[in-house]
Amino acid sequence: MSKAVLAVIGVVVVVAGIVVSSALFTVHQTQQALVLQFGNPIRAETEPGLKFKLPFVQNVTFFDRRILDLDPPAQEIILNDQKRINVDSFVRYKITDPLEFRKTAQTDANFRQIFGGRLNAAVRSEVGKVLLGDMLSNKRDDVMQRITEQLKVQAPQFGIVVVDVRIGRTDLPETTSQSVYNRMRSQRIAEAAKLRAQGAELKVKTQAEADRDRTIILAEAQKTSQILRGQGEGAKTTILNEAFGQDKEFFEFYRSMEAYNEAFGEGTTMVLSPDSDFFKFFGDIGGRKPAK
Repeated sequence: MSKAVLAVIGVVVVVAGIVVSSALFTVHQTQQALVLQFGNPIRAETEPGLKFKLPFVQNVTFFDRRILDLDPPAQEIILNDQKRINVDSFVRYKITDPLEFRKTAQTDANFRQIFGGRLNAAVRSEVGKVLLGDMLSNKRDDVMQRITEQLKVQAPQFGIVVVDVRIGRTDLPETTSQSVYNRMRSQRIAEAAKLRAQGAELKVKTQAEADRDRTIILAEAQKTSQILRGQGEGAKTTILNEAFGQDKEFFEFYRSMEAYNEAFGEGTTMVLSPDSDFFKFFGDIGGRKPAK
């Protein structure tokens, strides 16, 4: 075989290899493919494996068949009670019809812009119907359910299925946050002042009751002491009278001794006649005056 023939065979093999390689493509498990002819979608390949296309005429665009995320920028929404909040929402979706996706959205970036706008519109429509307190209660789930239903209705025209829709975060704008903070601070200050006033009132009431009880207790004690003192003095007088009645001279002597005890103190000066009855027990214990 001549060299020319071998060269021709080699060229044919190379050309055939190029043609075959351009006619074959592989779809992986995580992908799905769309065959385009001169830029127009022809068919979709959704099953993994080795696939064929027309060489040099058709080309292939691949799409992810896994669950994807769409997270548009946060937006400020006016609630039904005229409060403003910043809402950050996202949607999880899955491309089920690459052909319809290509026809409607053209590119992934275009789809994210269009469907992200529809997500924000649905969130703005439903969240704007509720109050600020509803977003912190069980009504939040109802709002999410209505938003999800709206997007699921619109999803087939893009060749996708909406798996889940969530509101990731709801924040108050800076001005609103400061206003809410100031109002909460004022409420706490007023509550603290009220508690202090109630405490002061309770303190005054408790002190008044304690002072009243103290006065009553002291009065009762004083009364009891006076009664007991009177009873003691009476018993003392009775006992002394009984004792002195038995010995008149001893009674006079005892009374004189008491008089001496009360009369003679430190620095006492008395000028009396020695014959005075006051000193009769100084000369004689029996109180008899000495003979002249």
